[in-house]
Amino acid sequence: MATNELRQTLKKLRLSGLLATLQDRVSYAKGVKLSYVEFLELILQDEVQRREQNSLNRRMKYASLDSGQTLERFDWDAKVTVERDTLKELFSLEFIDRLENVIFCGPVGVGKTFLANAIAHSACRRGKKVLMVRAHKMFKTLLQSRADNSFEKELIRFISPDLLVIDDFGLQKLILQEANDFYEIVVEMYGRASTIITSNRHVDEWEALFDDPIFSLSQSVCSRTASFSQNIC
Repeated sequence: MATNELRQTLKKLRLSGLLATLQDRVSYAKGVKLSYVEFLELILQDEVQRREQNSLNRRMKYASLDSGQTLERFDWDAKVTVERDTLKELFSLEFIDRLENVIFCGPVGVGKTFLANAIAHSACRRGKKVLMVRAHKMFKTLLQSRADNSFEKELIRFISPDLLVIDDFGLQKLILQEANDFYEIVVEMYGRASTIITSNRHVDEWEALFDDPIFSLSQSVCSRTASFSQNIC
């Protein structure tokens, strides 16, 4: 049983998490006759694992991912054409280290969102900061943020992750403000972090989404940096 003094000391050291398993660890140490150093290593390893798990939980919550869409649950026997070597490369996450982008194009129901979620899950597990958002929701959030002067805050939220996943891009033509916001995000992310975009439209069709031809530049930026423009069909 931990004394009040020990509890206070652990609290000051921000090690209160040790208390949850301390009694069990003391009993174990006595049973197998651990040395003081071995016992210290044991309880500190518990704390490291606890902090790593808490950090992962925070990243997963921030990322807004579907908990059921992970690589472990991907149906490799589904009747969908997927280049496995490309997926293997994607799940290595080296494209994030290289600050490259990924575009999944294909019709509804072929697994674009699932794969984007699964890659994002893997990135979270590797300690990457991730955010996944549907394109419509992202544009709506930025539009509304202008009403309460929180635009800069929201923009930073979208461009600060190591990996931003924009799901269902291009479902409908963009209004001028949405085109501006998309351009801003692409430019801010370029060369600094990575983006995954899923779309029912092929990249060649994106230019028609913008009223102003100048925004075709955002298409070229995306295409130029996308080492994996994966068509799933």
